[in-house]
Amino acid sequence: MTTDTTGTVARDGESRPRGPADSPFIRACRRRPGPHTPVWFMRQAGRSLPEYREIRATVPMLESCRRPDLVTEITLQPVRRHGVDAAILFSDIVVPVAAAGVDLDIVPGTGPVVAEPIRTAADVERIRLITREDVSYVDEAVRQLVVELGDTPLIGFAGAPFTLASYLVEGGPSRTHAKTKALMYGNPELWHALCGRLAEVTLAFLRVQIDAGVSAVQLFDSWAGALSEADYRRFVLPHSTAVLSGLADAGVPRIHFGVGTAELLGAMGEAGADVVGVDWRTPLDVATGRIGPDKAVQGNLDPTVLLAPWPVVEAEVRRILEQGKAAPGHVFNLGHGVLPETDPEVLTRVVALVHEVSSRRADQG
Repeated sequence: MTTDTTGTVARDGESRPRGPADSPFIRACRRRPGPHTPVWFMRQAGRSLPEYREIRATVPMLESCRRPDLVTEITLQPVRRHGVDAAILFSDIVVPVAAAGVDLDIVPGTGPVVAEPIRTAADVERIRLITREDVSYVDEAVRQLVVELGDTPLIGFAGAPFTLASYLVEGGPSRTHAKTKALMYGNPELWHALCGRLAEVTLAFLRVQIDAGVSAVQLFDSWAGALSEADYRRFVLPHSTAVLSGLADAGVPRIHFGVGTAELLGAMGEAGADVVGVDWRTPLDVATGRIGPDKAVQGNLDPTVLLAPWPVVEAEVRRILEQGKAAPGHVFNLGHGVLPETDPEVLTRVVALVHEVSSRRADQG
C-alpha cells in the first residue's frame, strides 16, 4: 500500500487522484516545479460570463454571497468554461464586516456603501468578532465546492485591514482616500484600533474557509497603493502581518495582492505571504528582485490587453511567462480583475496558451 500527498491510500500500480495538494497551482505557490505554469484569473467568477449575469439578474450581490447554492455554481462556472488551474470562492471582501454587524450594502454600479462610517472609538467597538456560525453559508459553500472540484484547488479570500478600513471610513469607494488618510494621520490610536479589529475579523473569516477545506487563501489589499512605503510600514504592515502570520500554522499557501504597489512590493513580501501578487505596472523579473528569492509571484497581464487583437494578447502572455521564469514560482494571472467587457473565449484561449507555452516534459521535473 502507498499513500499519496493528500492521504489517499491505493494499491501500488493503481491510478489515483493526486489531490489539490499536488496540483500545478499549489506546486507553484510552494516554489516547486510542475507540469506547466498554473493560471487563474481574479474576478474569473463574475461579470464577463453570461451564465453569471443570468444568475445575478434578479439576485442582489450580498444575497448571492450568502446562498451556498449560488456561491457553488458561480465559483464552478469559470472552471468548467476556461479550464483554469484553480477556483476562487465567489464572495465579496465586505461579507465578513457585514457579518460583524456593520450596516452596509453593495450598490450596483457603485460598490460597498456603509450606512454609518467609522468616526469614533465607539464605532470601532460596534464591530464585533465573528464566529463560524456568523458565516455558516461560507462554510457550507466551501465544503460543497471541495467535493465538486475534486483535484482542482479552491482559493479562499478576504480583504486586507487597510482596504476594509478605507471602505468603512469613507463610507464607500474613494479615489483619494482623503478621509481614510485624515484619520490615519490625525488619530493614529483610533486607526490602529480599527485595523486591529478588522485584522481579527479577517483572520477568523479566513480560518473558517481553511477549516472548511480551501487549498490556499488570498488577502486583497486593493487600495494599499495609495500609500507611501513609510506610511505602509507604519499604518498597514503590522495588521496585514497579523492576518498572514496568524495563518502560518494553517498549512495552506498565502497570497498577498494589491494594486499600484510597485514601491511596496518589498514590504508586502515581509507580511508573511508565500506568494506576492503583482499588478501590470511592474515586470515580474523586476518584482522578483524587490520581493526576494523566497517568494513565488502571481500575475500580471494588464486586463485591458484582453480587449486587443489576439496576436497582441499572445505576445503579452509569452512576455509575462518569460519574465516569470525569474521567480522561484509563478502563477499566471491578470494584474487586476477581469473586466466585464472581456470576451470569455479570449480567457479560454489564454489558459490554453499558458499551458502550451509553459508545458514541461515529465522527465524534466
